[in-house]
Amino acid sequence: MTHIREQDFVRSIQDALQYISYYHPPDFLHAMHRAYEAEQAPAARDAIAQILVNSRLCAEGHRPICQDTGIVTVFLKVGMEVRWEAQSSVADMVNEGVRRAYQDPDNPLRASIVADPAGARTNTGDNTPAVIHTELVPGDKVEVTLAAKGGGSENKARFAVLNPSDDLLEWVLDQVPDMGAGWCPPGMLGIGIGGTAEKAMLLAKEALMEPIDIQELKARGPQGTLERLRLEIHDRVNALGIGAQGLGGLTTVLDVKIRDYPTHAASKPVALIPNCAATRHVHFQLDGSGPARLDPPRLADWPRLDWEPGAGARRVNLDRLDRTSLQDWQPGETLLLSGHLLTGRDAAHKRILDLLARGEPLPAGLDFHNRFIYYVGPVDPVRDEAVGPAGPTTASRMDKFTAPLLEQTGLIGMIGKAERGPAAIEAIRAHQAVYLIATGGAAYLVSRAIRAARIVAFPELGMEAIYEFEVEDMPVTVAVDSRGVSVHTSGPRAWRQRIAALPNLASGDAKIV
Repeated sequence: MTHIREQDFVRSIQDALQYISYYHPPDFLHAMHRAYEAEQAPAARDAIAQILVNSRLCAEGHRPICQDTGIVTVFLKVGMEVRWEAQSSVADMVNEGVRRAYQDPDNPLRASIVADPAGARTNTGDNTPAVIHTELVPGDKVEVTLAAKGGGSENKARFAVLNPSDDLLEWVLDQVPDMGAGWCPPGMLGIGIGGTAEKAMLLAKEALMEPIDIQELKARGPQGTLERLRLEIHDRVNALGIGAQGLGGLTTVLDVKIRDYPTHAASKPVALIPNCAATRHVHFQLDGSGPARLDPPRLADWPRLDWEPGAGARRVNLDRLDRTSLQDWQPGETLLLSGHLLTGRDAAHKRILDLLARGEPLPAGLDFHNRFIYYVGPVDPVRDEAVGPAGPTTASRMDKFTAPLLEQTGLIGMIGKAERGPAAIEAIRAHQAVYLIATGGAAYLVSRAIRAARIVAFPELGMEAIYEFEVEDMPVTVAVDSRGVSVHTSGPRAWRQRIAALPNLASGDAKIV
């Protein structure tokens, strides 16, 4: 009989979460490199390059791939012959491992979990509790599949109960464009079919834990309904032209994974969950011999890319801008920002607007006049860092705050990731402001452009506090110009038309990866 000791199980969870915070799975790296080599859209190719360079930097420096270090999901298969040498419950042991991993002083991970989600939404401070799924199985081992899922991609999950005769492919093709780019493509789509509502969602999440192998499937040919459906969804989604970061291009998904389960004759529950460019998961087994051993990937698994901004990139001094300075910026143009900018996310935006609504002044030193705000919740710094990984958060969450903030504070620009909604774009156009994007999934690379950071307001909000960053050559792309033209609309439209005109691409040729 196998005996699993509490300290070995806790240590394994802790080590695994640290491991996936800075190591991409090799299958993901190979798929991304293939996408980089095939990509013809300059903006998308640049975004993929940033993601790959960021990944190697994180592997070398043992720092998080993304500032959103995720909500922890754990799938446990516990052998029925296992005996535990433990004083704590299995859930408590998992959460202790999470707590230790996220509070590791050498590589602290961002605490993103809030309790009382319908009320006070108070940060738990250590990223607990995890979401745990436990299954009892024959045998004398404990199998663990562990993931850390970012909010940007998790928020794009979709579920529906289709009629049995409805076309699942068409449903997926309806959903993916509506998901926008907030899930940070290129990534994977996990699809669950059947069972009940909660079973379909669980199947979709489990599917995302499988390795990327779509090219191998293309090479050998599909066998069975699900494999044929995988290939068709993969090629049809890529033919939409959404591309990396939603900028337009050939690769939106790297793979499509599908799991199914028998269901009621009157039902067809379907779930769709995307995985972002910060794909983080690992599988290990405990057999009673001690903590799990997780061997580091070889650095040779990372493509050797040296990312530099294009020769045509425009250098911008943030400290000398006013509204007239922005009028000739073009959608899709690369900028290198230097100077000072403010940060803020949902909680800070709400506080600012609550103060303005009550006619109260903003906190001392907080002045948005002719300034930019960066939607970010950074990781805590270590050693000589000014700030930890600090990639952008999904900008559409700030859409409802955009018009009043532009009207009442003198703000002239915003930086985030993914598209803006119609109301936000109209506010940007009306106030002749701009919206820029940084590459989601390149948080450590972005943070290297941040030379200094200080908290300006609301320190009690933790990672949601308002900071002032001093940046040097921070790479961004103009996403919405002062006329209200959005690259997230024009880019995919142009590439959808190009793909449609090239039968070898639209029909699923290997050039679409």
